[in-house]
Amino acid sequence: MGAKLKVAGLLAVGALAGALTTLQLQANARNSLAPLPLEELQQLAAVFGMVKSDYVEPVDEKKLISDAIGGMVAGLDPHSQYFDKKSFREFRESTGGKFVGIGIEMGMEDGLVKVVSPIEGSPAYRAGLKSGDFITRIDDTPVKGMTSDQAVKRMRGDPNTKVQLTVFRKSESRTFPVTIIREEIRVQSVRAKMFEPGYAWVRVTQFQDRTVEDFARKVEELYKQDPNIKGMVLDLRNDPGGLLDGAVALSAAFLPADVVVVSTNGQIADSKATFKASPEYYARRGSGDPLRRLPAALKTVPLVVLVNEGSASASEIVAGALQDHKRATIMGAQTFGKGSVQTVRPLSAETALKITTARYYTPSGRSIQAKGIVPDIWLDETAEGNVFAALRMREADLEKHLQGNEEKKDAAREKAREEARTKLEEQMAKSKEAPKPLPEFGSAEDFPLVQAFNQLRGLPVVVSKTAVERKAEADAAAKR
Repeated sequence: MGAKLKVAGLLAVGALAGALTTLQLQANARNSLAPLPLEELQQLAAVFGMVKSDYVEPVDEKKLISDAIGGMVAGLDPHSQYFDKKSFREFRESTGGKFVGIGIEMGMEDGLVKVVSPIEGSPAYRAGLKSGDFITRIDDTPVKGMTSDQAVKRMRGDPNTKVQLTVFRKSESRTFPVTIIREEIRVQSVRAKMFEPGYAWVRVTQFQDRTVEDFARKVEELYKQDPNIKGMVLDLRNDPGGLLDGAVALSAAFLPADVVVVSTNGQIADSKATFKASPEYYARRGSGDPLRRLPAALKTVPLVVLVNEGSASASEIVAGALQDHKRATIMGAQTFGKGSVQTVRPLSAETALKITTARYYTPSGRSIQAKGIVPDIWLDETAEGNVFAALRMREADLEKHLQGNEEKKDAAREKAREEARTKLEEQMAKSKEAPKPLPEFGSAEDFPLVQAFNQLRGLPVVVSKTAVERKAEADAAAKR
């Protein structure tokens, strides 16, 4: 039996080694880069064969190869990724702005799912769910103890399937069941409203396929309500980014025609590019300019951009472009610092490789990799100071992140995070409760937003309590 297994293993080694040798010859024929390391590839084939023949239980060959590819890519940086069938489908859902579910914007509070807002027209909206409702059970499973991701997965599913929710409505002090039939949901990544007469708030939560069209439609509606808007806040807090063409288009909505929005540079020719505030750089083929109906006043309306540690990638491109062209005042906290571009290359109809192909640079030539956009005016999360800011991860905190220009270990930030963590643990030990969550973005209690509108109205702004210490850091950054 052992001899047979050994022979099977050797055959597997030979087959894989042959494939890898063929791969090497093809790679050498395609480009002039250094040849693939044949000895190391033979070792990879040998390990594959040993695992296949000697492991205590039978293993799936396809899974072994998939895991090997995943491990290879994961070792590059935090943003490169191999997409298997399941993860590729989820990725396309996230960028496409579509998924099958019940249709709510949600958060977690006191261990329960809190409905931030039902998506208009969705099954949850039609079923009567309201902002502030708490979901305590999903089918027969209590929500307490679930993570946000686990709760989302239970509420999503196949079209036309049922899910039963147990809902607690605090305002009415009652609990009741709701049965909802799942269907395809189109996520609106843009919210907008007149915060007060003359002053508008536009929030972009992610850069998806329809973000630019949604943005244009929302802004048109705002100007129909008030053709003489005196000031606008573009809220990019906690926006993790997304599609590059969306960031270019959103920047172009506020900037003069043809100015540089962002440039990229990498190893291959396709990664060396400059993107300008012109439809040829962001309009989808055959669809025309999605910004063509926007009012001309948008180019000159006084503008504040709100950012925080959760603003990353595409949202940093927008903030950086508007800051460099002095088109907006950037307020909030230093952004995440993801200054790299990922390209998705299909490997088959159901798998793909997302790989970092370039760094991007703001119009003035700044690379923000592992650094982020430093705001013009620093703000705390609340009037009492920051609660969660120091605990949020940034690019520089991630293992194997691309090194930024002149990047140095930020001992001060590490110290601040440790102090904030200790303080929260002490508070929770005393009260035995989690800290009070921050107010909903866009509400009257949203402290940074109120300060942004104060800036636009020429009223006093309550700057960050640690702004004095940070000023030295900002000045040093400006000189680099």
